[in-house]
Amino acid sequence: MRKGHERNRERAIARISRVKPWGELPRGSSASEGVFLIDKDQGVTSHDVVGAMRRLGATRQVGHAGTLDPMATGLLIIATGRTTKLIQYLVGAEKTYTARICLGVGSDTDDADGALYAADAPDVDAARVDAAIADLTGEIMQVPATVSAIKVDGLRAHDLARAGQDVQLAARPIHIHRFERTSDLVSGFATVAGTPVPTVEFDVVVTASAGTYVRALARDLGRALGTQAHLTELRRTRIGPWDVADAARVSDLRDIALRGDSLPAAPMDEVCNAVFPVIAIDDAEEAALSNGIFIDAREPVSWGARSEAWPAAAFNGDRPIALVSPRAGKLKPDLQLAPQPRG
Repeated sequence: MRKGHERNRERAIARISRVKPWGELPRGSSASEGVFLIDKDQGVTSHDVVGAMRRLGATRQVGHAGTLDPMATGLLIIATGRTTKLIQYLVGAEKTYTARICLGVGSDTDDADGALYAADAPDVDAARVDAAIADLTGEIMQVPATVSAIKVDGLRAHDLARAGQDVQLAARPIHIHRFERTSDLVSGFATVAGTPVPTVEFDVVVTASAGTYVRALARDLGRALGTQAHLTELRRTRIGPWDVADAARVSDLRDIALRGDSLPAAPMDEVCNAVFPVIAIDDAEEAALSNGIFIDAREPVSWGARSEAWPAAAFNGDRPIALVSPRAGKLKPDLQLAPQPRG
């Protein structure tokens, strides 16, 4: 146990001392509340971004809707304040990525940050690659990347793997909505342990359910083609209704804070309208839901990006009051969203 604590302490010190691309950050003058769309820089962890938003947003209430590996860039959803309550509903959103796959070289992490090793020279053409991609589309079983945050007996798989333990993760069902090659095949060479290794690289786009590891998808594609493969680039471009084109880098938010302006967070009502079905309630029903009392069922007046019909967001006018779902012919409050009065 002591060794585990020491390792965590050493990692924390290394993380704090590592130079970040955004440099020194000012502390926000007031606590922020809302959902931020962040375009994550390459080479930093999602935890680094959470730490940056704690400082910029002047709050300890910070959460994220799905991490990105240090190598990856792109969309990271960060919630602060009361909107952290919604994280559990945002993590399950469908996600879209662009990536570059290299055949002929494997990696112990399935991406370019790992230890690379030479594999059989890829003997492929476009038709064969596309056929293998098609076989990995739809409902499939995937063994997650070994160096992942999945817990095994209470410990993260990546911690066990880095400690030299043999990590065996179970396959689980995922849905690949889209897996498509978006560039020509490019033949070349990569240097592995000082030796040139023949490779074939190409770009892809992937839209998949939550829990999908795109680097594991590249790994499995390489094996299906009789070689090994890894990701050399990965960028998340979309999560549910949100697009990376609307995101800001941490350095952009730093500059806004230095000007003394408010950080651009999507407020609770905007997030609820974008994500959930919405039902309309009146003052009496607001009081009932706030006290845990069921209200009469009714159909939503609008629909959000989630494919599930429930929970729905109950709005009194333009104010979100609670998330509700059906029970015994009524609607029960699942999660209170309105600010609670101070005693």
